[in-house]
Amino acid sequence: MTLPSDMNFGPDRVVQLFTNAAAASLWRRCRRLLAVSVPILLPMMLAGCSSLRKPIAPRTTTSIGPFYAKGVASWYGGEFHGRRTANGERFDQYGLSAAHRTLPFGTRLTVTNLANGSSVVVKVNDRGPFAKDRILDLSYGAAKAIGLVGPGTGTVQIELVDGPPPPPRFTVQVGAFSEPGRANDLLGRLASTYPEVYVQTDGTWYRVQVGTFGAREPAEGLRRELAAIGVSAFVIAAP
Repeated sequence: MTLPSDMNFGPDRVVQLFTNAAAASLWRRCRRLLAVSVPILLPMMLAGCSSLRKPIAPRTTTSIGPFYAKGVASWYGGEFHGRRTANGERFDQYGLSAAHRTLPFGTRLTVTNLANGSSVVVKVNDRGPFAKDRILDLSYGAAKAIGLVGPGTGTVQIELVDGPPPPPRFTVQVGAFSEPGRANDLLGRLASTYPEVYVQTDGTWYRVQVGTFGAREPAEGLRRELAAIGVSAFVIAAP
């Protein structure tokens, strides 16, 4: 470093100038070192993490699958009208709903009265029946539709129409490429540490994604974990 010859500097000013120059020189050296070392160190960091990290098991959505049952159904209404059902809805005795012991709330069923062949579609929004040897409790409106109000009980056949919509799922995206080779390169670099990494494509873009989660917070945790080792990522809805 050269001091200007036409200026007078005290000892403190000279020390400050030398300190600033040393800091600037050190910063330039650090930048050059980082530019060279990061591409080398990142695979080593990932390899080191792989020995400590447990893979995240993919979360799957349980399907109801085919459902068929035959048994005795009853109905309820009257004093229960307007009360809360097990899923929090207000019970409408004139609506088309049913109580079942185990089927998910929101499941729709076709209920057929085997005595007369009449059918009705109902939605499960409550739990029951709790009487022995009964498989379904219908609302008054549903029971009336299939001629079950008078007898009070009857043998029915129940079949699945559809279940509730699947819960939202999330994944962590670490890259999107128009060239499959680049996506596969990134997949290869991450796979030893994150075996749940995969490539999802719509035919135009090749998206490298890690894991499938039933809630957003675990996905955000993985995103933060990736960010800590220098991998840019963000959480998106899983296909």
